[in-house]
Amino acid sequence: MTEGAEARIIPLHGRDRQAQPEPPARSTGAAAEPTDTVLPLPQRPAAADEAEHLLGAESLPEALVRALEFVRNRLTGDYPVDEFGFDPELTEMLLLPPLRLLYRKWFRVSTHGVHNLPLDGGALVVCNHSGVLPLDSLMTALAVHDEHPHRRYLRMLGADLVFRTPMLGALARKSGQTLACNPDAERLLRSGELVGVWPEGFKGVGKPFSSRYKLQRFGRGGFVSAALRTGVPIVPCSIVGAEEIYPKIGDIKPLARLFGLPYFPVTPFFPLLGPLGAIPLPTKWQIEFGEPISTAELATEDLAAEAAEDPMLVFNLTDQVRESIQQALYRRLAQRTGVFR
Repeated sequence: MTEGAEARIIPLHGRDRQAQPEPPARSTGAAAEPTDTVLPLPQRPAAADEAEHLLGAESLPEALVRALEFVRNRLTGDYPVDEFGFDPELTEMLLLPPLRLLYRKWFRVSTHGVHNLPLDGGALVVCNHSGVLPLDSLMTALAVHDEHPHRRYLRMLGADLVFRTPMLGALARKSGQTLACNPDAERLLRSGELVGVWPEGFKGVGKPFSSRYKLQRFGRGGFVSAALRTGVPIVPCSIVGAEEIYPKIGDIKPLARLFGLPYFPVTPFFPLLGPLGAIPLPTKWQIEFGEPISTAELATEDLAAEAAEDPMLVFNLTDQVRESIQQALYRRLAQRTGVFR
């Protein structure tokens, strides 16, 4: 960014046979009538189809123009960010394309129930968590953006460890994430954003392989309180496939304490194979957005505040969301034909 330049701050809210040419007429002394020949159309290079598929609806020239415009905006500081630090232009140009390769080519994600996400307005998307590294949250955010008809962003709530990590914290802010706390969640929901939460936390993402697809405790239901206060629907989301990318068979606790991590995983390939062991297995993923659970009847300010402080109501709604996700996981597991296909 040039000196003095500042980013703009924006507020929240069977094939047919080809015709064959006629044989040339025999010369009879007069000039023969010219005959039309039907030439096959040139084949589009497969590489061009593939590049356009990964870029979305854009053609390669359009993508090049966007890339040049992106560089110009970075140099001049003429790009928008919101009050949380979300930079949609940087997210679109630099962060989503590599994730899209993982989504479409490595994990081959199938997405179901996108129609259960609202076309506009706020909603809280609640997901199961797994996989040792939180790739499931990134794939879910990409599923929302790429599969939703309005290409909406999923504003993810992250653990404080993410924002304490150098560079990772700044990158998380720029991609639209914020700290998993009720005030931030409620501000995003009231501004009409889709907010994603993984209430199992580190207990879910770091659970052993033997406990795969068994949901851990959903905390104290803080996400339910945020939905009740803002009157937005809760959309349960179940993710199948992430459990097997890093089969966790052990935990080196002294190393975890040394590095300030919640766990230091041991898998069949890590740390035995070093960096190669950090490559996730190419499992076949399914992401399903379930039927939304309405909180609209408690949308008035007085009732919403009262409901959010009712521990029994919060507990029951939390349990309902958890059970909805667990049943969807069991159903998807029963239907799949294999871990890798």
